[in-house]
Amino acid sequence: MAEQFDVVVIGAGPAGYHAAIRAAQLGLKTACIDAALGKDGKPALGGTCLRVGCIPSKALLDSSRQFWNMGHIFGDHGISFKDAKMDVEAMVGRKDKIVKQFTGGIGMLFKANKVAAYYGFGELQPGNVVKVTQHDGSIVELKGTNVIIAAGSDSIELPFAKFDGDTIVDNVGGLDFTEVPARLAVIGAGVIGLELGSVWKRLGSEVTILEALPEFLAAADTEVAKAAAKEFKKQGLDIRLGAKVSKADVTSKGKKKEVALTYADAEGEKSLIVDKLLVAVGRRAATKGLLAEGTGVKINERGQIEVDDHCHTGVDGVWAVGDCVRGPMLAHKGFEEGIAVAELIAGLPGHVNFDTIPWVIYTEPELAWVGKTEQQLKAEGIPYKAGSFPFAANGRAVAMIEPAGFVKVLAHAETDRVLGMHLVGANVSELVHEGVLTMEFNGSSDDLARICHAHPSLSEAVHDAAMAVTKRAIHKAN
Repeated sequence: MAEQFDVVVIGAGPAGYHAAIRAAQLGLKTACIDAALGKDGKPALGGTCLRVGCIPSKALLDSSRQFWNMGHIFGDHGISFKDAKMDVEAMVGRKDKIVKQFTGGIGMLFKANKVAAYYGFGELQPGNVVKVTQHDGSIVELKGTNVIIAAGSDSIELPFAKFDGDTIVDNVGGLDFTEVPARLAVIGAGVIGLELGSVWKRLGSEVTILEALPEFLAAADTEVAKAAAKEFKKQGLDIRLGAKVSKADVTSKGKKKEVALTYADAEGEKSLIVDKLLVAVGRRAATKGLLAEGTGVKINERGQIEVDDHCHTGVDGVWAVGDCVRGPMLAHKGFEEGIAVAELIAGLPGHVNFDTIPWVIYTEPELAWVGKTEQQLKAEGIPYKAGSFPFAANGRAVAMIEPAGFVKVLAHAETDRVLGMHLVGANVSELVHEGVLTMEFNGSSDDLARICHAHPSLSEAVHDAAMAVTKRAIHKAN
């Protein structure tokens, strides 16, 4: 007989574990099911984000940034050294230690909040019953008054470039190279491709990024994308746009393997030989095998679970959140959806404002934005004013030898309400939240301009950009 719960969550990634913990905090008897295993073969909660995504990639980005700075910035600080070397095994080991710390931390939070954890694959049956096939092959059934599906997403595999975990890899393999590849190709100039491409470039790899689209970072503000592309080119990242890959053949050269790539751009068909290939062309909802016949839950043509504005599937008591539903595949979007659904189940108000979800790419310089881009405002015919300020005129940025980039504030031409903020530069992943907060409270550029910012700080660039909207910036010509 199935054990009864108020809430059963399928998936313990960002959306799932937030939903489970919040539901338990609200006094609901809660279970959470997750199938993932760590490198040690033991259950590892936290989903892609904690195990093989957000957190481990940032660990490698920081390690590689330290190494890059030794050869490119430390000399300007007056710091000298000889024969700096990167121990890749130690770098990856540090990453793995951080992953274990945080995945273990989710387990501790489950215990502290009395969330019952089940380890295995969950399949939703009719009547809100979830069949869990545990790792030892045994099956248990859980019945939830409410079921929250938070199954996450998987890397998209190209038919001509199947993942082998060694020579052709997805983001998981790209985090675990045992040595710096002499030549690395990346298919896709999105977040994953740029971040992992940056990691291995800084450590000495010759990195070529092949992007099928003719524009670089089309989702970002055009000026931000242009400034970022300029900096990446200085760093030696070879980004080729309009490059559509059609073949990826693994060949052996003695004991060494290579990948022979064929791609076409505006000039015709071309070839490229590399040692490793990272495929980073996006992710798809992990809904395969998730639903038994007769549940009533619908899946769209993209494999996503169909939900309304409140993440309800239309089936009584069944909800879905995170990467397996519509909207951006961002961990923090999943956080908010998981919490909102738990609160809705408990009879509280729950809502996620998709207009104020920040986006970040953790390269050097970082890119971050929230709200509308200039190109979107123009296309939609929305009257706007723009103010920008360069980090090259910011005292803290120059002192840090991080002068690249700028902050741009977009405000409605008539109401002055902030419509978007776009940043490229050092630590802008932290600064973008000034725009998020202002927009959440329907604030104006004048509100931002009248808030006192500490001096010297990078945040002053936000202040100056807000002042520039009405042409009253102090530290630049208006």
